Amino acid sequence: MLNHDALRVNGAEGPIMRGSPLPRVYRGRTLADALRTQASGSGHIRQLFWSDGVTSAISLAELDRAARHFARALASLGIVKGDRVAVQMPNRIESAVAYRACLALGAVLTPVVHIYGAAELTFVLQQSQARVLIVPDRWRSIDFQQRVSQTGDCPDLRHIIVVGNATLGGALSYADLMASDHAAFDEVAVDENDPALLLYTSGTTAAPKGVLHSSRTLLSELDQRLACGENSRATTFSAWPAGHIGGFSSLLNPQLTGGPSVIMDRWSPEDGVRLMAEHRVERTAGVPVFLSELLDYSVTLGSDLSSLTSYMSGAANVPPALVERAAQAGIAVFRCYGSTEHPTITASRPSDPLHARAYTDGPVLPGGEVRLLDADDRDVAGTGEGEIVTRGAERFDRYTDDTLTTAAFTPDGWFRTGDIGRFDNGLLIITDRKKDIIIRGGENISSKEVEDVLARHPAVREAAAFSVPHPRLGEAVCAAVQLREGASLTLAEVNAHFIAAQVARQKIPERIEVLAELPRTPSGKVKKNELRARFGGG
Repeated sequence: MLNHDALRVNGAEGPIMRGSPLPRVYRGRTLADALRTQASGSGHIRQLFWSDGVTSAISLAELDRAARHFARALASLGIVKGDRVAVQMPNRIESAVAYRACLALGAVLTPVVHIYGAAELTFVLQQSQARVLIVPDRWRSIDFQQRVSQTGDCPDLRHIIVVGNATLGGALSYADLMASDHAAFDEVAVDENDPALLLYTSGTTAAPKGVLHSSRTLLSELDQRLACGENSRATTFSAWPAGHIGGFSSLLNPQLTGGPSVIMDRWSPEDGVRLMAEHRVERTAGVPVFLSELLDYSVTLGSDLSSLTSYMSGAANVPPALVERAAQAGIAVFRCYGSTEHPTITASRPSDPLHARAYTDGPVLPGGEVRLLDADDRDVAGTGEGEIVTRGAERFDRYTDDTLTTAAFTPDGWFRTGDIGRFDNGLLIITDRKKDIIIRGGENISSKEVEDVLARHPAVREAAAFSVPHPRLGEAVCAAVQLREGASLTLAEVNAHFIAAQVARQKIPERIEVLAELPRTPSGKVKKNELRARFGGG
């Protein structure tokens, strides 16, 4: 029996799959207020950061004090409620301090993906009208101050703050600001509906879109977790990149719930497995490739991961074979579905049956609503496929570009996700992206289905299926694959594998490209537009 309460109802708009009512424990509160309250009650709880090979830790009480001091420093620079503060930092203690300081001031925190180059950074700074940019001096091979010096004209930018050795002309030193005394700032009235977070999507096909969230939308995720009965005090682990909704949530949520956490600035399977074993991590989340490497390296290193009982996976296709493999290792993997705009729309739970966790993306979560629409915006009934449109407490407020906001919503206020799905006994199954459908000789082929079959081949670590031009059929199926160490794969072997899987012949890849690594966005999604361009798909 599945542990969920999603119901199909018939509203004025058509058939709606609706989650159970959402208890609003955090109703009327702001992120800054909730963070401060938790720090006073669970001040001894620590967040551990692994960054560039160095491990450091800070308690919630220490973090709160540091953030309040940095908020005074920002106020002394003229930052006030509503100002955008861009933070392009990997996951480090200073990032957590900066995030909380912005929220305390009522400023709009604007995390920037830390591997964005000068052109992308320029776009974000200009479009967000950021008043402050906070960067490290260096991270791995990246010289951030050199990157900043290469940005275009950003007329709204007033201050650059450098964590580390500030050598950029006119830049301020984070250490100097933290070492100085600053007058207390006047507390401002911040409402739960005021903009609190501005995230830029790391899209695969177009310029990043600025997504605005409020305290109300972001704290609704915590209400949702409470409604699902999640243990908020469990020790968690995260390697989600900063600047991504997963990175933001993984950094802030443990501070809001008072649970210990281990946070990496980048995924390293050797170090990740070691940290999970050492700190007895109970729960984590990530893209499928992280899970695959986690399972591989835990065996190779002989690490004890018996404490790890659940892994929430999303942001990319999750092969059922991988979920089944994790189950054999005692880890309950469950799929979730969401986006920067609507963080968690559906999800299974660790206690759900294996089939539900491996082959579906779960029921609509508390407070959420989903409809499926056809190409003419008519509701799809029964088990038919359609574009997923959503409403719910977690859903973002708007884009920074009003034209994008208008295009993203139906006339009656439902958000167009651009994803295709269907319902099976109340469980959502994502079947494709609208742009990911391969049209071969007039037949629609789901790239996800091709990828799922490829993932079951013993030589394949991960696969990405996409279209390439075909002179007669219009499009053909091409697959880029990342193989397991020491493995090889031929097109003939792929053909035999698909025939054995008894899928339609038109779904068999007509071209295979073996890559050392698949190109990815910072959030772990495969850049299919890059693959199409590289291999002739446009």
